[in-house]
Amino acid sequence: MKHLNLKNCWSKNKGAVNGWCSIPSTITAEMMSLNKFDSLTIDLQHGLIDYQLALNMLQSLNSNKITPMARVPWNEPGIIMKLLDAGFLGIICPMINNVEDCKKFVHTTKYVPEGFRSSGPTRAILIHGQNYHEEANDNIISLAMIETEEGLENVEKICEIDGLTGIYIGPSDLSVSLGLKPGLDRTEHLIIKAIEKIKNACNKNEKKIGIHCLSTNYLNQKLKEGFDLVTLGTDLRFFAEIVSKKLSEVSE
Repeated sequence: MKHLNLKNCWSKNKGAVNGWCSIPSTITAEMMSLNKFDSLTIDLQHGLIDYQLALNMLQSLNSNKITPMARVPWNEPGIIMKLLDAGFLGIICPMINNVEDCKKFVHTTKYVPEGFRSSGPTRAILIHGQNYHEEANDNIISLAMIETEEGLENVEKICEIDGLTGIYIGPSDLSVSLGLKPGLDRTEHLIIKAIEKIKNACNKNEKKIGIHCLSTNYLNQKLKEGFDLVTLGTDLRFFAEIVSKKLSEVSE
């Protein structure tokens, strides 16, 4: 299996920029892939996308270098295995709260003896090579989302799980869990401390750390702080932002 942009960035100790697809459209997914993202994530949790459309969007990505990832709706083996069989190379899993959650997630992404993933990479073997089965365990990216108070409390033990690639911080749900309003680019001391705790746990256990950002200023700051993966907004936010901006320029 070829190492695409995301792992190439990491091999150079460089932070990677991730794009996020929430709009259920092959056209917008293709447009996103024409930009210089290192990875693109198709969101089946809060995005308006089901499995069949996720497959179609994956097929529309107009780049053989961007690493395709998916955020699953839940820590459920069926959808995780189907997306991997479709050819996604990374899975972001929400609401990982404890060691048991994390083990279940990681083991779903790996074939025996490291996990219990069922063998049948229907499309993955076509696009990633005939040695896919032998190489997948070492190449599939697994990112567990820490976004609750319970997950935060257990993050050190979660980061100790063998086979887990890293942690992806969900700032909005984490903020809600800690008693604040939802939102990205958090600057409250409580959230800064929580993010630092997660980052320290990742560094201690040699795990990658990612976070969802809204502004380029916040994203660039996280890159300077040593984050391995930073997501810039979503396609939906980009669309809404440019439409609003253009309309504001119209003379009344």
